[in-house]
Amino acid sequence: MINKDNKQGKLIVFSAPSGSGKTTIVRHLLKLEDLNLEFSISATSREKRGKEIDKKDYYFLSAKEFKNKIKNDEFLEWEEVYRDNFYGTLKTEVERIWSLGKNVIFDIDVSGGLRIKRKFPDQTLAIFVKPPSIDELKIRLKKRKTESEDKINMRVAKASAELATAPLFDVIIVNDNLESALRDAEALVNDFLKS
Repeated sequence: MINKDNKQGKLIVFSAPSGSGKTTIVRHLLKLEDLNLEFSISATSREKRGKEIDKKDYYFLSAKEFKNKIKNDEFLEWEEVYRDNFYGTLKTEVERIWSLGKNVIFDIDVSGGLRIKRKFPDQTLAIFVKPPSIDELKIRLKKRKTESEDKINMRVAKASAELATAPLFDVIIVNDNLESALRDAEALVNDFLKS
C-alpha cells in the first residue's frame, strides 16, 4: 500500500503541454540503466492511437471502467483532460515499480504531476518541459499527424493554461535544443537520485 512514509523509491515527474518533447526526454532517461528508472504506465479512457499497445503504452480502460476505479479510490492521481477523456496513475502501478526496487518516472499532464508532488513532496522531482513557443508547439503537433486540426487547436489552447503552471514545478527545462534538454534532464535526475 502506498503511503507518504514509504522510502522505497523516488518519483520523477515530467509534465508539459503536448508536443513539448517530454516523452522523448523520458524515453532517453529510461535507457540509462544507472538511473534505475521504470516507466509508470498511465491509465486512459481515450482510444488507442497508431500502434499503441495495452499495458505497454497505457492501460486502456473504458470511461465506465475508469469512473469505477475513481469511485474505488484506485488512483494516485487522475484528471478528466477533455470531456470523457480520462488519464490517471493507478496506485498498483507505483507499487509494482517500487516492488522491483526501482524509481518511478512519469510522463503525465500538468495537473497530475503537481498532485504527485503535493502527495510526496520530498520523494518527488517535478520537471516542467517548456516548448520554445506556442507556434513551435503547433508545428510539432502537426508533424505527428496523429490528430485532427480541431484536436491540435484544443491542445494549443490548453497549452497556454499549462504554461502558466510552470513556476509551480521544481525545475523548468526549455526544449529549444533537444540534445541540450536531454543533458539537462539527465543531470537533474542524477543529482536528485543521489540526494
